[in-house]
Amino acid sequence: MFSVVCYDIPDDGKRNRVGKILEGFGERVQKSVFECDLKIEHLKLMQQKLSRVIGPEDSIRYYHLCAECIQKIVVLNGPPVTHAQLYFTV
Repeated sequence: MFSVVCYDIPDDGKRNRVGKILEGFGERVQKSVFECDLKIEHLKLMQQKLSRVIGPEDSIRYYHLCAECIQKIVVLNGPPVTHAQLYFTV
């Protein structure tokens, strides 16, 4: 499943921990935005790990894209979308 994960976390330490978790599941495409192409069980694992770190003042959003939607992504001056391989290193 191809997902875009973005977050808004005011605390620097917590934001860094969230970034480190996400680096194990996808590719950082902006400071607080990751693209992840995961099997459903890895997606659930990632969400569980993130839920242990964030608090009520934090926000994480998951945007799940279908294959047709992925083909419509337009990138200007950034890394290309890499959805051909499932990404998982944790």
